[in-house]
Amino acid sequence: MNYIRFNAEKEFIYHWCGKFVASDESWIHLTRVLQDYELFVVIEGTLFIGTDQKDYIINPGEYLLMPPNQFQHGTNTSLCSFYWMHFGYNKEQNDHALIPSDVSAEHTHISYVPGCLLLPEQGKLSFPDRIIILMKQLQDSDRRYREVTLNRYLCSAVLSEVALQSQLYPAYGNKIIKEQFYRDICDYVSWHLTDNLKVAQVANYFGYNEKYLTTFFKQRAGLSLKQYILQVKMDRAKADLSETAEPVSQIAFRLGFTDAHNFSNAFRKLTGCSPSEYRDIYNKHNVFPV
Repeated sequence: MNYIRFNAEKEFIYHWCGKFVASDESWIHLTRVLQDYELFVVIEGTLFIGTDQKDYIINPGEYLLMPPNQFQHGTNTSLCSFYWMHFGYNKEQNDHALIPSDVSAEHTHISYVPGCLLLPEQGKLSFPDRIIILMKQLQDSDRRYREVTLNRYLCSAVLSEVALQSQLYPAYGNKIIKEQFYRDICDYVSWHLTDNLKVAQVANYFGYNEKYLTTFFKQRAGLSLKQYILQVKMDRAKADLSETAEPVSQIAFRLGFTDAHNFSNAFRKLTGCSPSEYRDIYNKHNVFPV
């Protein structure tokens, strides 16, 4: 399999995109000389297409990227549907780097490099729905605004997403997924500060067992999820104590504590002083003469 490498600092030029649905089982792709790049993302059925050098079979959840100047033709009939996108590269010079399969097999060039997109000409997508959403957005943007810059950026987003979902980026892709999962946990904690939040509740929401979630979070954050929940609550309490005159009992209730006594004990363990003492210290430090 060949690999196509783009320098992402050189701009992609969006031409057009859409969704194709075959009318019946006798449909076959037309024959033509491809003038630009074409990306196929198959949704249903199987796409049979080829060039003068190679034939391709693209199944649902898979993509094919064809470079310009290919003799493109259907190789078999099929009832299928797919999204497609035509684009140019580097002011229509279309000067991508092609890494032949015999070189790429050695994996000498296969690694994540910022500013570089390396795509197998054909591959299976990890999350095809993400590509479809972007292509729908691109299609809607083109119809609604016809704004060249926006279309160019969305085109770049589609290609970047395809690249990161390819088998060449498993380590980098896993890193992104883990980072997003960590952020999702932090967001969930922020949204539920008023609850008497437990680790089991967070684990149940995300569909993981409590032990796995605790281990994952501690590896990423350096503290347990239970400690993190308490820390976020205390950070919010510090802000409320220093910026408002709200009674300690009300702050405790709003942060999910059953009573002010439990809140005060937890606050003292983390800060070394009671909520009232913290408020007094903060107020003294922030009184300035006019």
